[in-house]
Amino acid sequence: MTEIQFWQWGLVITSSLVLFFLSPLAKNTNQFFKAVQRKKTPNTFMLMGSLVISWIFAKSITNAANLGLDYGIVGGVAYAAYYLSFAVAGVVIYRMRLHGKYTSIHHFLTSKFGKGAVAVFSILIAIRLFNEVWSNTMVIGSYFGDMGSSPYYWSILVFTGLTLAYVLKGGMSSSIFTDVLQMGLFGILLLVILGAIFTSEDQFTPTQALKSGIWCFDMGLNLFFAAVLQSFSYPFHDPVLTDRGFLSSPRITLKSFLWASVVGGICIVLFSIIGIYAQAQGMQGQAAVEVGKAFGVVLLLVINFIMITSAASTLDSTFSSFSKLLAIDLNLGNSLKFGRWSMVAIAVLGTIPVFLDAEILSATTISGTMVIGLTPVFLFWRDSVPKISFHLSVFCGILFGFLLIFSWFPESLIFTTGKYADLLWINFWGILSCIVLYFIPKWIRI
Repeated sequence: MTEIQFWQWGLVITSSLVLFFLSPLAKNTNQFFKAVQRKKTPNTFMLMGSLVISWIFAKSITNAANLGLDYGIVGGVAYAAYYLSFAVAGVVIYRMRLHGKYTSIHHFLTSKFGKGAVAVFSILIAIRLFNEVWSNTMVIGSYFGDMGSSPYYWSILVFTGLTLAYVLKGGMSSSIFTDVLQMGLFGILLLVILGAIFTSEDQFTPTQALKSGIWCFDMGLNLFFAAVLQSFSYPFHDPVLTDRGFLSSPRITLKSFLWASVVGGICIVLFSIIGIYAQAQGMQGQAAVEVGKAFGVVLLLVINFIMITSAASTLDSTFSSFSKLLAIDLNLGNSLKFGRWSMVAIAVLGTIPVFLDAEILSATTISGTMVIGLTPVFLFWRDSVPKISFHLSVFCGILFGFLLIFSWFPESLIFTTGKYADLLWINFWGILSCIVLYFIPKWIRI
């Protein structure tokens, strides 16, 4: 074991043990599934912090740094566009709660589209949660060793087990509580990294960062507009986000989601500066790792710790949301025992793809396209449509997802060039098709 690996193991074990001892113990289902503590729901600051850190995944900040390396500030802004999802979800959920009196996404779907729609939707979000486990732990593993090596696999297993331990203790209460601590730590570590970059001997300045990149489609804007389009459906298949939309009052929830959209986007852009610095220095490979190595052991450990923090927050939120999905939303067993065993199940199943050499980035772009059929379902939630409208739109979105996977989409309908051009136009035509199919049964009925 090298000196760096020794300190990395120390960070993982120490931080997990601290979170375990600080996490509240859930003694009833309200505390475990709804984060109700002393009859109080999370306030604006707690909810905002939980939202932001649960979405700043280890893979997200890795992607942000790498996009900064590839496209400069344009790459960072493009990836930050996904955080428009918070604002969209916040406004829609606020209106659904205020005007529709719905208590959850599943309540809304059951009332309007029936149990068949709930079953399809539950499968989609279960796949999402399943993907979140392996795609984030693989980032952690990459800091301990090469893919396929013993240190790589052992770090993933130990990290997953330690995170599972503290969230088993308190469920959603543990997740919300630790998210606030992790958000504060993330902010401090990010400032340390940026401070090191801007005070380095290379004389890299904020002005250089802002002027980096070219604002054109093939240099990042394809991804930017694709992210904006996906933001109208992407948040609704993520129970980690939507579960938090029903914990506090509608007013507090709306404020939290709007602030999370701004703060989360800023954090992503700031983290992309690591990649922009790497670009300026002519570095290649994984931006965050290469910059860490260039600055020495201390900064590499800081970057490693920020990955651990973000991955842990995503994992604990994933475990608690999966538990709530089965126990509360699907009503399969509303008990602490069932909730905790559900967490164990998703932890085990979600780790299996690690040993199958899955691709980290595919967990975001492909799943985002697969669920574009949810766009009209939630944007036009007050429109009266037949139940078949849900299925037509959702399965149309899945079809366009397969067109992206297998590169079957006609090139004549792609009007820009460069990377992510197919992603942009498949999402554009796909969402348009989903909206039309969603309303066709209503037009026929009229």
